Amino acid sequence: MANKVTVKAATAIMGSLGFPSKMPGTSYGIPATACNVGRKLHAVPDTVCSDCYALKANYKYPSVIVAQERRLEGIMHPRWVEVMVAMIIRSHGMDKRGIVSPKIIDANGVGWHRWHDAGDIQNLAHLVKIVEVCRATPAIRHWLPTREVQVVKEYMRLHGAFPSNLCVRVSATKINGAPPQNLGLPGSSVYDGAPIRAKAVGCPAYTQDGKCGACRNCWDNDVEEVAYPRH
Repeated sequence: MANKVTVKAATAIMGSLGFPSKMPGTSYGIPATACNVGRKLHAVPDTVCSDCYALKANYKYPSVIVAQERRLEGIMHPRWVEVMVAMIIRSHGMDKRGIVSPKIIDANGVGWHRWHDAGDIQNLAHLVKIVEVCRATPAIRHWLPTREVQVVKEYMRLHGAFPSNLCVRVSATKINGAPPQNLGLPGSSVYDGAPIRAKAVGCPAYTQDGKCGACRNCWDNDVEEVAYPRH
């Protein structure tokens, strides 16, 4: 069904996908002002959201704001899952069987998608829809960074484990703090002047022209913690 959705129809419902120069594959963002936990943390000094990158620089351009608002509104559309699947499949050069073609720019022939380069999970229904998209695109590796711990807990209580091609990476709240330890999920942290924890792997992007390069740690469920420098 997803392959029958036109690009025009999909864009009208869910907006568009991003193609970040830093990362492989595609990304998807909604307004950071709509974050439930994040907007509260933004008012608290020394939290990971206190100097949110998604509230400044390019994110303040009117065109970006309009695009993010459209995506936010589209989440409740009854065809959202269908059109997201269609857009991700098309954007990664996949054929009608859902297999990634050699056209994708990844040496391993795998597609990569990041959820919420701005914004976060809105509620349980939103997370359920994201998981449905991931299940429908098994050839794509999905990365979902989040601070919505309670929503994640509720999903796991009701539905069990996430699909293997989705890495839900829960974030630490405080700068130099540890991510939640009791979920059985990988985490992320932000450090500033403090050494990263022994189990953490530092993000290499800031030493290689701001790009992921060959690194895919953020998408890897076996990487227990990714630590990012404060920026």
